[in-house]
Amino acid sequence: MRIAIIVPVSPQEDAKTLLDSAKWLNNLKFPGEKKILYVFDGSEKDERVESLKNLKVDVLARNTNRGKRAGAINDGLKALKKFKPDLVAIFDVDSRPEEDFLIKCSDLNGDVYIKSTKRYIYNDYSFISKAVSLEYRLINFLLRISAFKQFNGLIGVLNPRFLYKHLLNEDAITEDADFATRMHCLGLKAELAEGKLFEQSPVTVKDFFNQRKRWYYGGLQLWNYFKLVARSRKLSFKLSWLFSLTLTFIPAVFLPLILLSLPALLVYRKNEGFKVYAAFIIYCLVLQAAALSAVISYLRGEKVKWVPPKRS
Repeated sequence: MRIAIIVPVSPQEDAKTLLDSAKWLNNLKFPGEKKILYVFDGSEKDERVESLKNLKVDVLARNTNRGKRAGAINDGLKALKKFKPDLVAIFDVDSRPEEDFLIKCSDLNGDVYIKSTKRYIYNDYSFISKAVSLEYRLINFLLRISAFKQFNGLIGVLNPRFLYKHLLNEDAITEDADFATRMHCLGLKAELAEGKLFEQSPVTVKDFFNQRKRWYYGGLQLWNYFKLVARSRKLSFKLSWLFSLTLTFIPAVFLPLILLSLPALLVYRKNEGFKVYAAFIIYCLVLQAAALSAVISYLRGEKVKWVPPKRS
């Protein structure tokens, strides 16, 4: 068995983050051959490229930012064709999967296009990241029960047959949700394995707003697949897909529930209960502002740019 690991790298990522990422991914267990490929938008002269080459990982400098993250993954797939991977894993530079993550997610049945685990935040020290940490617990619950499982960033282990055949949509703002929608429409499935994967949350309100506005904008683009989704024979998938593109745009509706959650948060976070309570209220309001801003930009035909977040 051969597994290829693709890590797209934006121009703004610092060298230390990349070195920490490479060291972590090198320690992942896998019974077969493992190849790790970092895909840069920059050139071979990039100092970060040289620093990674000493850590038993491959580097692809593609000299373009075409398609952003989706383009980097597509170019990585093309570069790995000669390797002929049986499995492909995708991670971000801040992804910190458990040591046996690849093993737990490598059993892909014929109609499973991706397998991943629950997500957790490892930098929940700021006001907003504490609220996002609680949000992830809700997301983990939804990943377990929803018929439309969409793993952020397509972070997990994927079947290369479907990846090479369909590739990622380089025109989509949220290429992960776009690919997930297309795969579900084909009758394929995403599975949730036992285990944990840790990643970073935005630590400032500004970064959180920018991230979620981009996610909401990408969600609006998914309505282009409405007819395709409607033709699906799986009612549970259609309902889950519709709920994910409607209810998430009106988080303010759930604000009364948050206001009533203080007793539970005091028990759950003890000394930090009041802080998390205040953070969750602000989180909900910022989320609603991001949704409205995304809708306005979409209707005006304005582009939404990816803004690099502050790394911890």
